[in-house]
Amino acid sequence: MAKAKQYRDNSAKFDRNHLHSGADALAIIKSLGAKKFDESVDVVIRLGVDPRKADQMIRGTVALPSGTGKDVRIAVFAQGEAATAAREAGAEHVGGEDLAAEVQGGMTDFDVAIATPDMMPTVGKLGRILGPRGLMPNPKTGTVTPDVVKAIGEFKGGTVEYRTDRFANVHVPIGKASFSEEALLSNLRALTAELQRAKPAAAKGKYVRKIVVSTTMGPGVQIDPALVASDA
Repeated sequence: MAKAKQYRDNSAKFDRNHLHSGADALAIIKSLGAKKFDESVDVVIRLGVDPRKADQMIRGTVALPSGTGKDVRIAVFAQGEAATAAREAGAEHVGGEDLAAEVQGGMTDFDVAIATPDMMPTVGKLGRILGPRGLMPNPKTGTVTPDVVKAIGEFKGGTVEYRTDRFANVHVPIGKASFSEEALLSNLRALTAELQRAKPAAAKGKYVRKIVVSTTMGPGVQIDPALVASDA
């Protein structure tokens, strides 16, 4: 009940229907009071695409210049020299058939899965486990690659994956509530610029329909899509 009251109180501190600039929206969510933990700051962007159509399904990665503030746990499906290199680069879980068996048994204690191309026949069998969790390696996101060291460095350094869900929403964490407004704004700017770059030719009409930013436990604050290019 206390959490619900705090949510209502915070929601009453600003106009939920007003479209803010990116800077103002981030200032609002940072002013709503600190929780007992460092909340994530999340952005949800509604796009004018039809994700049911293959040529409008958007998926990729974006490097957040201020990082994510999160300790990213990585699993690498590789063998031989690539496996050795992955361990030296800091991957938490590395292996071939043995790692696949662990995942098959229910081990999904990682945030990103990377695989060398030769391991994809093995990894493909884990689709029912990795797919629903958004962990399936994919060439489009740089998680199927012979250069596992580079991929590990990128994802531990602040690269995040984005993809449209079935409602055409893209949901991406852009940092922590402890980040400065400038750091969060630079991450928001990088994300929106990447989505504009990834706009499919088949998308018609208004492309960015709605942008909402919030902390893990806080209310959403709307950002004016028209201000994204100049402010966010």
